[in-house]
Amino acid sequence: MAVTYRFSTDPADVDRTLVHHWLSELSYWAAGREREVHDRAMDGSRNYAVVRTEDGRQVAYARVITDGATFAWLCDVIVDPECRGDGVGKLLVEGVLADLEPLGLKRILLATADAHGLYEQFGFRPLADPTMWMVRGAPGVPSQQPAPSRD
Repeated sequence: MAVTYRFSTDPADVDRTLVHHWLSELSYWAAGREREVHDRAMDGSRNYAVVRTEDGRQVAYARVITDGATFAWLCDVIVDPECRGDGVGKLLVEGVLADLEPLGLKRILLATADAHGLYEQFGFRPLADPTMWMVRGAPGVPSQQPAPSRD
């Protein structure tokens, strides 16, 4: 029997402990993120999940920071390593974009070091003029993230 999945905007489908584990221990962009910081970030965002239909187990997560009118930042997109290659990432991004569509946002941004192919399927492109964008990091945080290791 094939495994099936469903996209969810229901906060009850988001396992905060599991998501914190994935992000703080398995991601290159949020490695070492403290749980309190993780919870504050989730509380200030729109949160999304993909769960297995059979047992309700969460297999993916994403969050969006938005003003709800003009701009959104898609971030912390992660898929359980056991489910990668099953179309879960596509289901997640498709669901997020469908949820944001009614807002009529002018721009949705994201940053990725390794999933360009996934996002390109949904119309994301490199910045036309990245020199107009600037960043300010907290003290001790570099303005550029190092590229992920390819070991």
